[in-house]
Amino acid sequence: MTEIYDVSLPISSAMLTWPGDPPASVRRTSDVAAGDSSTVSELTLGSHTGTHVDAPVHFIAGGSGVDEVPLDAMIGPAFVADARGLSGALGPDELDGLNVPTGTERLLIRSDNSRLWSQESPAFPDSYVSLSPDGARWCVDRGMRAVGVDFLSVEQKGSVGHPTHGTLLEAGIAIIEGLNLGDVEPGAYELICLPLRIRGCDGSPARAVLIRR
Repeated sequence: MTEIYDVSLPISSAMLTWPGDPPASVRRTSDVAAGDSSTVSELTLGSHTGTHVDAPVHFIAGGSGVDEVPLDAMIGPAFVADARGLSGALGPDELDGLNVPTGTERLLIRSDNSRLWSQESPAFPDSYVSLSPDGARWCVDRGMRAVGVDFLSVEQKGSVGHPTHGTLLEAGIAIIEGLNLGDVEPGAYELICLPLRIRGCDGSPARAVLIRR
């Protein structure tokens, strides 16, 4: 039996966005229920809205855009690690304790962050689980191709110079942020994550699913 889990956040005007980023808005511009010939909506949102993929140019001057992030980095076997009960920026010691199988190329970290997504209109939290710069280096040293987290950033808010992002992006690791892993048990899955093909953009919202066969 094949199970498919949609681990992307629904986009709506009530969703949580990063402070200072454009708010999300979905507005009907025509509606068949009002007598129009078709229903059409206007979408206003930032490139890092909800579940999204970061491109190198997000933090690296002259870096490539999201349209050049290799799709095979975001499609393939993935491991959902159980980081529930941990807090703050995860480093090598915490990551070693997650029992990530050797050879894992796509690591998704389920933490207590995912509880946030069960709230209708969540407030931006004072703290959240993320990766430390040393934790990012841990991923690089193990040959990861993609790292996903269940909050809007892989890095602590206010990190000077954004070293976690820089370490991952400079190594060519795709960063997937804003996953909802609250209904997904830890273990092995197939990941499919597809950002919009926006030429040269610093990031893009994405639809992400996990498949367990």
